Amino acid sequence: MLKEFKKFALKGNVIDLAVGVVIGAAFGKIVTSLVEDIIMPLIGLLIGGSNFTGLHFKLGDAVVKYGNFIQTIVQFVIIAFSILLVVKLLNKLKRSEHAVEEETILELSKEEQLLTEIRDLLKGKQTNE
Repeated sequence: MLKEFKKFALKGNVIDLAVGVVIGAAFGKIVTSLVEDIIMPLIGLLIGGSNFTGLHFKLGDAVVKYGNFIQTIVQFVIIAFSILLVVKLLNKLKRSEHAVEEETILELSKEEQLLTEIRDLLKGKQTNE
């Protein structure tokens, strides 16, 4: 059982997953700080310094804090948009990197270039005859 666990735990996929979770958690903290410390104060200025967290109403003895819910939804939308921008940026970088790889693959050696020129010249002679 211990050998099977060791084999499973040391597989590349499990380690990659663990690294992804750790980096994801760190990225989550960065995005949360971006939203709470930079974006939300700016949005607060745009909407007149409003902070939704204080909004509530009483229903009997219960206090319904709907402002927290609204604040969380706004933060979610901002986080989702931020992640969308990051993913689009990464995809764009990946595409440009892939295009450079394709260009290097398509470059012909000197021999191939000469053979291509000879082929084109021979095709030209055939059409002239």
